Amino acid sequence: MTLPLATLDHVVINARDDMDRAADTYRRLGFTLTERGYHSLGSMNHLAMFGTDYLELIAVPKGATTGRMDLLNFPFGLNGLVFGSEDSAVTYAALSKAGVPVEAPVEFTRPVKVDGAMRDARFRTVRMKAGVVPYGRVYYCHHFTRDVVWRDEWRHHANGTVAVARTLIVEPDPAAASKLYADMFGAESVRDIKGGKTVVVGNSHVDIVTEAELKVQFGDAVPDPEGRPAYMAGLTFRTVSAAKAARALQEGKISGVIQSAGRLVVPARQAFNAVLEFIE
Repeated sequence: MTLPLATLDHVVINARDDMDRAADTYRRLGFTLTERGYHSLGSMNHLAMFGTDYLELIAVPKGATTGRMDLLNFPFGLNGLVFGSEDSAVTYAALSKAGVPVEAPVEFTRPVKVDGAMRDARFRTVRMKAGVVPYGRVYYCHHFTRDVVWRDEWRHHANGTVAVARTLIVEPDPAAASKLYADMFGAESVRDIKGGKTVVVGNSHVDIVTEAELKVQFGDAVPDPEGRPAYMAGLTFRTVSAAKAARALQEGKISGVIQSAGRLVVPARQAFNAVLEFIE
């Protein structure tokens, strides 16, 4: 059975139980967010939709005692890396045969208002088993209702973002950490880079680097690991214009932005503990 093709579906910022502040922050960062949605599993979200992938803010309601309470076990920041699946049953079977430790698919829904009418967005996910990934949540998402999620009216952003170009993960041993992705997508999808490994994921890539390498690239803009040796650190977004992104950040009163030719870096402290990079 052929391994799933590596494609990025979305990335997830964990807002724990502080969604109002997270949504305000990411709007000020220049993202257009969808209306607040509520999953049948008990979490809530806002999305920033791009061309073929998206950013998700996820949280549980304040004072919740049931539902996705596991989100409170993670710090604020990037903690979800989600790959695409055209058929979750096939994905589960192929990964299981390859020895990748995955749970059986789980299906859930989220009501979405489209053209004034409510429809259910339906998903089925295939997740890594507990304890496999020390730095967050890694899973696949199978969309049954793509037309409800990827709407052109939600794809236009003041900061000009059109795609997630890179996801950054810190691991003390990048080579060992990359083995999971070699098992998931094939050894040829993993390559050497300075300070670690990179995984080719469609038009994007996942960089697994040491903390020292992260600091070389981002200096004091890096997130607070909160004592974790391994963590998801940040995102690189592709924008149609660095100047447009700069204007959006200025209008959003985002402080501490580091700017160079064709590149802007937003310190993690300004983006819910995830360092953000915008490139042309």
